Amino acid sequence: MLSSMEKSIAELRETFKNGGTKSISWRKSQLKALLQLINQNEDSIFKALDQDLGKSPVESYRDEVGVLKKSVTYTLSCLEKWVAPKKAEVPLLFFPAKAEVMPQPLGVVLIFSSWNFPFTLALDPLIGAISAGNTVLLKPSDLAPACMSFLVETIPKYLDNKAVKVLAGGADIGERLLQLKWDKIFFTGSPRVGRLVMAAAAKHLTPVTLELGGKSPAIVDTLSTTPSKAKVTAKRIVGGKWGPCTGQACIAIDYVLVEEKLASTLIELLKKTIKRFYGENIKSLKNISRIVNKHQFQRLVNLLKDPNVADSIVYGGSVDEEKLVIEPTILLDPPLDSEIMSEEIFGPLLPIITLKNIEESIDFINSKSNPLVIYAFTEDDTFKKRILSETSSGTVTFNDSMVQYRYSI
Repeated sequence: MLSSMEKSIAELRETFKNGGTKSISWRKSQLKALLQLINQNEDSIFKALDQDLGKSPVESYRDEVGVLKKSVTYTLSCLEKWVAPKKAEVPLLFFPAKAEVMPQPLGVVLIFSSWNFPFTLALDPLIGAISAGNTVLLKPSDLAPACMSFLVETIPKYLDNKAVKVLAGGADIGERLLQLKWDKIFFTGSPRVGRLVMAAAAKHLTPVTLELGGKSPAIVDTLSTTPSKAKVTAKRIVGGKWGPCTGQACIAIDYVLVEEKLASTLIELLKKTIKRFYGENIKSLKNISRIVNKHQFQRLVNLLKDPNVADSIVYGGSVDEEKLVIEPTILLDPPLDSEIMSEEIFGPLLPIITLKNIEESIDFINSKSNPLVIYAFTEDDTFKKRILSETSSGTVTFNDSMVQYRYSI
């Protein structure tokens, strides 16, 4: 006898086989319904994000609700162009024949979303899957239980339940899903779990999109002689580190590279900006998310327990275990062989690594795994070209942070 999970997947396959999801009208109707879901449940989304992660309404709108509204609206405006057949070149041998490239949906898509952006990283891949004409099974992260419950309860009220299903559960459910055959898997999470997803998909030659993390550096080439520009650099570093879910984001700044002579000036600017943005008392921090759970909290605390790492703290370091809050913390030159410099931090700890010459930053970055993002604060066009040509990363952003996420969707 088929389990309820297998019955759901069988229904998704039958729905796709019948061809109902391939029409442009169906795709548009689902996208409009998804936009309606977001608009009509904005307060509930804010509440769930606050409950799971302590996100403020401003952060929730900026990184979740606003991103999704923009994504749906843009997709609706481009959908007909995307699905239209594209003219293809034909060798003269086949004259007067014509050829077209016809975009086709893959079939049944499995989406694993993560806890740090529990709506964006669940619904944005869903937007893509629906716009391509697929049926979808969405597995939200159980580490954000309020958000997971919202998605399980609300999506069936708005979307075609024969074509889009949401399944709650923990790692055991994820493991069972990976044993089954899919036409596409989209996974957001850690490299460790990403390896398991890819290994399972390989058994069926299933195409996979892995959205993983990494240690994304910020290079500070100079602090302008203009005080206002130096302050802007500090604001963008602080916003790119502690703004996105208190650093619990794959594209958050992981560490900073700066010349020795500029380190003290940069640190003072960062301190002032942190105090202005979030306050300076751990008991009354504002506008900053908390750590997702006790396990992640303890992992971050353990990073600071290394005596040599603890000695490098120049700002912050206080923790509130009851509220799962860690104060924005700056570390100056922690040991390069320490865990904080070898593993992705994914939290509110910011190491600053000093160099004799900022040109050394290129070799430093290349000595590690390719980062997801390089943030480079420099006005030197020659140095910009070197960063682009001599490093490899998912994206490079000059003189700003996070904009590639907020304005590329």
